[in-house]
Amino acid sequence: MSFKYSHTFPISGPNKLPRFKDWAAQNLPGVAVSLPPQVPVKSTALTVRLKSIDDRDALMAKLEGASF
Repeated sequence: MSFKYSHTFPISGPNKLPRFKDWAAQNLPGVAVSLPPQVPVKSTALTVRLKSIDDRDALMAKLEGASF
């Protein structure tokens, strides 16, 4: 199964990938995500790829009100 779905959300500052990985491990256990190999520090968004629309909906619901 491939990662067919994606969601882009605002995130700024350094270490975006480790911060998101830690957050996802705590808030979305069991949801497989595919992240880019790196994200520039100046970037203000992160795109996460997911396997199903249900995983995407779960991510979007958890991201409401989350701060990184």
